Amino acid sequence: MSAPAATVAPMRDWPHAWNEWHVEATEYRELDAERVLVLCRGVGCGKTSGLEVGQLSTEGANLFEVHDGEVTRLIIYWHQDLAFADLGFEG
Repeated sequence: MSAPAATVAPMRDWPHAWNEWHVEATEYRELDAERVLVLCRGVGCGKTSGLEVGQLSTEGANLFEVHDGEVTRLIIYWHQDLAFADLGFEG
C-alpha cells in the first residue's frame, strides 16, 4: 500500500467504527478577517466497545481560512493545544 493510501485508509474507515459520530462546535474565535478558529469536541459511541467518546479527551479545533466569502483551506487539529501552539496563543 502506498504512503498516501495508507494515510487515507484509516480516515475512510473511521466513521464505520462509531454509532452516531458527530462533532459539536463549542466556541468560535474570529482571529482576523481571513481566519476563524472553531473549538469542537467529538461525540459518539464505539460500535465494538460501547465506550462513549466523551469519556476520552476529544477536544479539537478546526481552523478555517476564508477568502471572498469562501473557505479556501481547512486545518483540522485533533487536540486544541496543538492549534493554540501553532497560532501562538493560550486557550
